[in-house]
Amino acid sequence: MDIYHPAGSGIVLGDSRFLKSGRLRWLRSLSWMIGLFALVLLAVGPGIAVVRHILPIGTPQLAFLANIISGVLAVSVYALLVRFGEDRHPDELAIRPAPMQLAAGLALGAAMFGTVMAILMAFNLYTIEWLGSAPVWRASGHAIQAALIEETLVRAILFRLLWRAFGPLPAFTVSAAVFGVSHIVNPGATIVSVLCIALEAGIMLGALYALTGRLWVSIGVHAAWNFTQGYVFGAAVSGGEAGPALAHSVARPDVSVLLTGGSFGPEASLPALLVCTSVGVGTLWLAWKRQRLNVAACAVMDGAVKAEAAPTIALLTA
Repeated sequence: MDIYHPAGSGIVLGDSRFLKSGRLRWLRSLSWMIGLFALVLLAVGPGIAVVRHILPIGTPQLAFLANIISGVLAVSVYALLVRFGEDRHPDELAIRPAPMQLAAGLALGAAMFGTVMAILMAFNLYTIEWLGSAPVWRASGHAIQAALIEETLVRAILFRLLWRAFGPLPAFTVSAAVFGVSHIVNPGATIVSVLCIALEAGIMLGALYALTGRLWVSIGVHAAWNFTQGYVFGAAVSGGEAGPALAHSVARPDVSVLLTGGSFGPEASLPALLVCTSVGVGTLWLAWKRQRLNVAACAVMDGAVKAEAAPTIALLTA
């Protein structure tokens, strides 16, 4: 049975096969979450190795292409598994609204990080040296790859299936915590940086997914934030270097890392926390006002009337 979900009516949680209603659906949801997460990771790892073997990454352009392919692979494997494991087309990856929602996410992500840097510069918390033109391949490839893979794993799998099992509050709390802790091994990471990542990206990106019912805005924000941070301003991205950049930005060593984020980067700074939390809270309010946080409003009920379906990546399997 194919189950469709009307556009713009919140997250499709899934209601068939592994996720069909009945006894212990919460346990089946958790089991499917773990299995889905593992299968996507298992596909992406060898997939990246094959891509890098076929496309030796000796040039920036080929390295960029390899990063894009690995990100698309993660999304495609997820879509295929959902098609067969949940008996539905993954409406969260609907193609029709993708261009507009991606554009909105890219604009929002760039504007948010630009605001963060404007605050840091206004209060003389960062030193910035403008370098001029620089190759864009490495920074853009890494930003797109991270956005596609991490949003698929954290939002589409962890967040959605925790919501299916326990409801929205545990979904937001646990997925945000996992996202924050996943950055603990990064260079320059601290407890503060983990909290900032969890509160900023974990809550905000989950809220954007809940509001739109799609992954595209979250993917766009994630990619644009990393790209603007690493390429435009040349700042550390979660403690790492993004490669050639238009500028070189460094936190002032005589200022508290609570204000600047230190060597981890501006995303662990107080201005980033304020900007992202404001956007996240505003998005949550909109989602609540439009009843997107209501389990009954978001779930696809058994026997629901089919709505007109937007094309999705999973149609490749039809």
